[in-house]
Amino acid sequence: MGEMIKVGMADLKACKCPDALTTLGLGSCVGVALYDPVTKVSGLLHCMLPDSTQFRNNSNIAKFADTGIDELIRQMRLLGASENRIVAKIAGGAQMFANKTNNDALRVGERNSDAVRNKLKNLNIRLISEDCGQSYGRTVEFYSETGDYIIKAVGKAPKTI
Repeated sequence: MGEMIKVGMADLKACKCPDALTTLGLGSCVGVALYDPVTKVSGLLHCMLPDSTQFRNNSNIAKFADTGIDELIRQMRLLGASENRIVAKIAGGAQMFANKTNNDALRVGERNSDAVRNKLKNLNIRLISEDCGQSYGRTVEFYSETGDYIIKAVGKAPKTI
Protein backbone atom coordinates (compact mmCIF):
# COMPACT_ATOMS: atom_id res chain seq x y z
CA MET A 1 0.00 0.00 0.00
CA GLY A 2 1.40 3.38 -1.00
CA GLU A 3 0.64 6.79 0.36
CA MET A 4 -2.92 8.06 0.95
CA ILE A 5 -2.96 11.49 -0.72
CA LYS A 6 -5.50 14.00 0.54
CA VAL A 7 -7.41 16.11 -1.95
CA GLY A 8 -8.93 19.24 -0.44
CA MET A 9 -12.10 21.05 -1.40
CA ALA A 10 -11.79 22.64 -4.85
CA ASP A 11 -8.56 20.71 -5.28
CA LEU A 12 -7.22 17.93 -7.49
CA LYS A 13 -4.32 15.49 -7.41
CA ALA A 14 -2.96 12.78 -9.67
CA CYS A 15 -0.89 9.78 -8.59
CA LYS A 16 0.48 6.40 -9.65
CA CYS A 17 0.07 2.95 -8.20
CA PRO A 18 0.44 2.07 -5.32
CA ASP A 19 -0.69 5.47 -4.00
CA ALA A 20 -4.34 6.20 -3.26
CA LEU A 21 -6.40 9.39 -3.17
CA THR A 22 -9.03 10.54 -0.72
CA THR A 23 -11.30 13.52 -0.28
CA LEU A 24 -13.50 14.29 2.70
CA GLY A 25 -16.96 15.70 2.98
CA LEU A 26 -18.39 15.66 -0.51
CA GLY A 27 -21.79 17.29 -0.05
CA SER A 28 -23.10 18.98 -3.17
CA CYS A 29 -19.53 18.75 -4.50
CA VAL A 30 -18.60 15.91 -6.84
CA GLY A 31 -15.55 13.69 -6.48
CA VAL A 32 -14.40 12.77 -9.98
CA ALA A 33 -12.04 9.79 -10.05
CA LEU A 34 -10.23 9.26 -13.36
CA TYR A 35 -8.21 6.13 -14.06
CA ASP A 36 -5.97 4.64 -16.70
CA PRO A 37 -6.22 0.88 -16.01
CA VAL A 38 -3.05 0.08 -17.98
CA THR A 39 -0.58 2.49 -16.37
CA LYS A 40 -2.60 2.63 -13.10
CA VAL A 41 -2.34 6.39 -13.08
CA SER A 42 -5.29 7.90 -11.29
CA GLY A 43 -6.60 11.30 -10.40
CA LEU A 44 -9.22 12.77 -8.12
CA LEU A 45 -10.99 16.11 -8.45
CA HIS A 46 -13.18 17.64 -5.72
CA CYS A 47 -15.25 20.14 -7.73
CA MET A 48 -17.67 22.56 -6.11
CA LEU A 49 -19.39 24.28 -9.02
CA PRO A 50 -20.47 23.19 -12.50
CA ASP A 51 -19.21 25.88 -14.82
CA SER A 52 -16.21 28.21 -14.75
CA THR A 53 -17.56 30.34 -17.60
CA GLN A 54 -20.03 32.01 -15.25
CA PHE A 55 -17.22 33.52 -13.18
CA ARG A 56 -14.74 36.24 -14.08
CA ASN A 57 -11.23 36.30 -12.63
CA ASN A 58 -11.47 32.70 -11.59
CA SER A 59 -8.06 31.56 -10.50
CA ASN A 60 -8.99 28.18 -9.01
CA ILE A 61 -9.51 25.78 -11.88
CA ALA A 62 -10.14 22.84 -9.54
CA LYS A 63 -13.28 24.49 -8.18
CA PHE A 64 -15.21 23.83 -11.41
CA ALA A 65 -16.24 20.64 -13.19
CA ASP A 66 -15.17 21.80 -16.65
CA THR A 67 -11.71 23.25 -15.99
CA GLY A 68 -10.97 20.78 -13.18
CA ILE A 69 -11.42 17.71 -15.37
CA ASP A 70 -9.23 19.22 -18.11
CA GLU A 71 -6.45 19.98 -15.63
CA LEU A 72 -6.67 16.56 -13.97
CA ILE A 73 -6.26 14.84 -17.34
CA ARG A 74 -3.28 17.10 -18.10
CA GLN A 75 -1.60 16.09 -14.83
CA MET A 76 -2.37 12.40 -15.38
CA ARG A 77 -0.81 12.54 -18.85
CA LEU A 78 2.38 13.87 -17.26
CA LEU A 79 2.44 10.69 -15.14
CA GLY A 80 1.98 8.46 -18.19
CA ALA A 81 -1.79 8.08 -18.55
CA SER A 82 -3.23 7.78 -22.03
CA GLU A 83 -6.32 9.91 -22.62
CA ASN A 84 -8.06 7.30 -24.75
CA ARG A 85 -7.87 4.73 -21.94
CA ILE A 86 -9.08 6.94 -19.09
CA VAL A 87 -12.33 5.89 -17.45
CA ALA A 88 -14.29 7.73 -14.76
CA LYS A 89 -16.17 7.05 -11.54
CA ILE A 90 -18.03 9.81 -9.74
CA ALA A 91 -19.58 10.33 -6.33
CA GLY A 92 -21.27 13.13 -4.43
CA GLY A 93 -23.61 15.74 -5.86
CA ALA A 94 -25.93 15.41 -2.88
CA GLN A 95 -28.96 17.59 -2.29
CA MET A 96 -27.86 18.85 1.11
CA PHE A 97 -31.08 20.72 1.91
CA ALA A 98 -33.88 18.54 3.20
CA ASN A 99 -36.68 20.00 1.13
CA LYS A 100 -36.43 19.04 -2.51
CA THR A 101 -36.46 22.27 -4.43
CA ASN A 102 -36.77 23.47 -7.98
CA ASN A 103 -34.71 26.52 -7.15
CA ASP A 104 -31.63 26.18 -9.34
CA ALA A 105 -29.39 27.94 -6.87
CA LEU A 106 -30.06 25.24 -4.31
CA ARG A 107 -29.79 22.33 -6.74
CA VAL A 108 -26.01 22.66 -6.85
CA GLY A 109 -25.40 18.94 -6.33
CA GLU A 110 -27.53 17.91 -9.26
CA ARG A 111 -26.05 20.62 -11.45
CA ASN A 112 -22.52 19.53 -10.48
CA SER A 113 -23.24 15.88 -11.32
CA ASP A 114 -24.81 16.84 -14.66
CA ALA A 115 -21.89 19.13 -15.53
CA VAL A 116 -19.39 16.37 -14.76
CA ARG A 117 -21.31 13.82 -16.86
CA ASN A 118 -21.54 16.26 -19.79
CA LYS A 119 -17.86 17.14 -19.63
CA LEU A 120 -16.84 13.45 -19.55
CA LYS A 121 -19.14 12.77 -22.51
CA ASN A 122 -17.62 15.66 -24.49
CA LEU A 123 -14.16 14.21 -23.85
CA ASN A 124 -15.31 10.67 -24.74
CA ILE A 125 -14.41 9.43 -21.28
CA ARG A 126 -16.53 6.48 -20.23
CA LEU A 127 -18.32 6.87 -16.90
CA ILE A 128 -18.26 3.33 -15.52
CA SER A 129 -19.98 3.87 -12.18
CA GLU A 130 -21.41 6.54 -9.94
CA ASP A 131 -22.88 7.15 -6.52
CA CYS A 132 -24.58 10.54 -6.73
CA GLY A 133 -27.56 12.36 -5.31
CA GLN A 134 -29.41 11.56 -2.09
CA SER A 135 -29.10 13.97 0.82
CA TYR A 136 -25.99 12.82 2.67
CA GLY A 137 -22.32 13.72 2.50
CA ARG A 138 -19.67 11.27 1.40
CA THR A 139 -15.99 10.67 1.98
CA VAL A 140 -14.28 8.79 -0.84
CA GLU A 141 -11.07 6.83 -1.37
CA PHE A 142 -9.74 5.86 -4.79
CA TYR A 143 -7.16 3.10 -5.08
CA SER A 144 -4.90 3.30 -8.12
CA GLU A 145 -3.84 -0.32 -7.76
CA THR A 146 -7.33 -1.74 -8.28
CA GLY A 147 -9.45 1.14 -9.57
CA ASP A 148 -11.74 0.68 -6.54
CA TYR A 149 -13.65 3.80 -5.53
CA ILE A 150 -14.82 3.40 -1.94
CA ILE A 151 -17.68 5.57 -0.74
CA LYS A 152 -18.15 6.15 2.97
CA ALA A 153 -21.14 7.93 4.49
CA VAL A 154 -22.11 8.37 8.12
CA GLY A 155 -24.40 5.58 9.25
CA LYS A 156 -23.98 3.55 6.05
CA ALA A 157 -21.78 0.60 5.19
CA PRO A 158 -18.87 1.57 2.91
CA LYS A 159 -19.52 0.70 -0.70
CA THR A 160 -17.18 0.10 -3.58
CA ILE A 161 -18.14 1.29 -7.04
